Amino acid sequence: MASQEDVFKKLVAHCKEYGFVFPSSEIYDGLGAVYDYGQNGVELKNNIKKYWWDSMILLHENIVGIDAAIFMHPTTWKASGHVDAFNDPLIDNRDSKKRYRADVLIEEQLAKYDEKINKECDKAAKRFGESFDREMFCQTNARVQEYAQKRDVLHARFVAALEANNLEELKQIIIDEEIVCPISGTRNWTDVRQFNLMFSTEMGSTSDGAMKVYLRPETAQGIFVNYLNVQKTGRMKIPFGIAQIGKAFRNEIVARQFIFRMREFEQMEMQFFVKPGTELQWFEHWKAFRLKWHKALGLGDHKYRYHDHDKLAHYANAATDIEFEMPFGFKEVEGIHSRTDFDLGSHEKYSGKNIKYFDPEINQSYTPFVIETSIGVDRMFLSIMSAAYCEEMLEGGDSRVVLKFPAVLAPVKACVMPLVKKDGLPEKAREIMNLLKFDFKCSYDEKDSIGKRYRRQDAVGTPFCITVDHQTLEDGCVTIRHRDTMQQQRVKIEELHSIIDEQVNMKNLFKKIVE
Repeated sequence: MASQEDVFKKLVAHCKEYGFVFPSSEIYDGLGAVYDYGQNGVELKNNIKKYWWDSMILLHENIVGIDAAIFMHPTTWKASGHVDAFNDPLIDNRDSKKRYRADVLIEEQLAKYDEKINKECDKAAKRFGESFDREMFCQTNARVQEYAQKRDVLHARFVAALEANNLEELKQIIIDEEIVCPISGTRNWTDVRQFNLMFSTEMGSTSDGAMKVYLRPETAQGIFVNYLNVQKTGRMKIPFGIAQIGKAFRNEIVARQFIFRMREFEQMEMQFFVKPGTELQWFEHWKAFRLKWHKALGLGDHKYRYHDHDKLAHYANAATDIEFEMPFGFKEVEGIHSRTDFDLGSHEKYSGKNIKYFDPEINQSYTPFVIETSIGVDRMFLSIMSAAYCEEMLEGGDSRVVLKFPAVLAPVKACVMPLVKKDGLPEKAREIMNLLKFDFKCSYDEKDSIGKRYRRQDAVGTPFCITVDHQTLEDGCVTIRHRDTMQQQRVKIEELHSIIDEQVNMKNLFKKIVE
């Protein structure tokens, strides 16, 4: 059984080999934590974005979209708190010269205690078989109790240090827990210090007339400064939402795990404006709706969980992550936050403009509260790739690598293949391509044996292969092969459209979400 680390390495290699993700500027040896999406990757990414966008804009008549500029007036970032508070606590190992986030090192240590507890439980489960009571075992086993106590003590210290922004205590925890550098294996640590994550540049033509501006570290502020423009021009009534998909930039020091944490990434965010006092009901509503959206893809309900934040951001009164089980453990793919009126109140203060909402129902003006749903496109992409990647042994000792994408998200929906490159079969195959190409992304392949072509399509996750043979010219039927089961059936050419549409139409997912 391959370790999860091996599976992840194979997944990264597969992404490159089959045109999903390439290291950026690779001919110049790449650029740290920056990646480019290849021909299949961009199709998958666009399908993810369409699924999200339509689930917001089509399913909710009170949510509209915008596309705000990446550059914003620098005071925006002062008002949002990013200039003063957008920092990571960093620590260096003097021997390896590597830099780490102190909070991540401690979180990994907490996860190790959980792993130890799980190992003890797994061993006991094997020993006791069906009669094993996990809860009772955890309450009575001395070793499990010891690990749980150490974890709880560490967790309490960690939360207290974060709340107090106590950098000395973070370092002390790392020393007390004897956490070593993964590269050098030593505990030769520097002090913990803060590092601002925003990229800055200059705007203007002369050196003395240039203004310092930032690449946005999140897309939300573009929504906040425009909320009144949208409300007035769209005659929106509270509650209403504004959705946006766009690039954001963070100068991550600890950028790793492939596309999980990058310096340039894409976000899908929706800010939902509500009446003060109703925000926690709306928070629960969006928490449930967003989890349904994820689960509708059918990647496995057990792969998702909620994670409530230990430390709330300075603007929040509730915050939950939706985590997905990646090859390297459960990790955040989406955050749902109750941001109170912090952002709008702060922009009103810094800009000196009145941006309150006038509520005609109560004849009063107030600053709306905001519920945010924020999802990383790249993390979503990685979660789908890792859930879809599958190595299968077949009958006769053969094997295949297949990407079992939800059919609606698959980069290519169908591949049309003439059995041979002669006898009018390519011409017939092209006719079928022309029938399907207006509705579905299709590919055409006539090179190599049919078996090799099937393997190629499995490797990019194409749900259907359509083979045109000599019989097709006589009876107007083709063989359609299903990716996951590898089963084949003869169908009429005119039935192809409805067979494919039934599997790849996003309507099916939307019905699951709203039912």
